[in-house]
Amino acid sequence: MKILARQLTVDLYNCKTSVLSDTSLFQSVVKRALLNQGYVSIQVVTEDMEDDHFALIAVHSGGHLALHVYRELLYVSADVFLCHEEAEPEEIYKELRNFFKPEKMKTTFLKRGDFGQVKDIKPKIKTRVAPLRKIHNTGAKVVRILARRNHK
Repeated sequence: MKILARQLTVDLYNCKTSVLSDTSLFQSVVKRALLNQGYVSIQVVTEDMEDDHFALIAVHSGGHLALHVYRELLYVSADVFLCHEEAEPEEIYKELRNFFKPEKMKTTFLKRGDFGQVKDIKPKIKTRVAPLRKIHNTGAKVVRILARRNHK
């Protein structure tokens, strides 16, 4: 055993507005995403917070999942923690991404409890930022530029 757990933190920007207000829908999406990966939900709690956002915490058979949803900002912060060396939090995240449909995302992958590098205690972090609609937006800009040139 080199690590105890795998953790994925996710920032989802400009999420689809129609899904950001139904907390019961979030609960069912989270439970389904966990179950699809073989994790049974033990308890799922949602709580309205200040500043027009709410938090969802799901404790499950293999760790936990936390979401903070900021409705006005169209922003979702997610934390998927799985207590297995071979766990794949990315699979749960894919279902959340498909549900929220963000325009841009930032993911950070962490290996928790790294016992393989006692001399070097630096965390192993892999971060990726990806605009999901970059190709579409670039294509639209090219069309507008060409249209302006044709009108001159």
